[in-house]
Amino acid sequence: MNWRIITVGKPSLSWARSGVDDYLLRLSRTVKVEWVVLKEGAKELVGKRMLEASEGCKRVVLDERGQAWRSVDLAAWITRQEQAAVKRAALLIGGAEGHAPVVRAAADVCWSLSGLTLQHELALLVVMEQLYRAGTIQRGEPYHREG
Repeated sequence: MNWRIITVGKPSLSWARSGVDDYLLRLSRTVKVEWVVLKEGAKELVGKRMLEASEGCKRVVLDERGQAWRSVDLAAWITRQEQAAVKRAALLIGGAEGHAPVVRAAADVCWSLSGLTLQHELALLVVMEQLYRAGTIQRGEPYHREG
């Protein structure tokens, strides 16, 4: 399955940029990943742009009110999507203002990384690491350990 990760703005923190670059490289070895960066703006306008950028994709909206998944749950969800012949999925990460209601309403899935509100740069890095981890779980690689 191909991934489109849609964010508002690029990370300004050097450690976040470095981590994103690292996981983009890791992910590119096994899946196609496209990172789409939208300009900041009014929540409704950004929401409209997010929906346009995710057109034709299974939409996964990241929101603290969404479903909490373990890493193995994510891997299993990805496997089910691939078995259902889903070709593209988009992960939508809102900016500092969060998502416009229209974005949450258009979600195929609403996923929570945490019950905490995460700064969007940190959320981006966590999402990329979890996509990488899910892939290693699917392939049976030793990266993930269940305790």
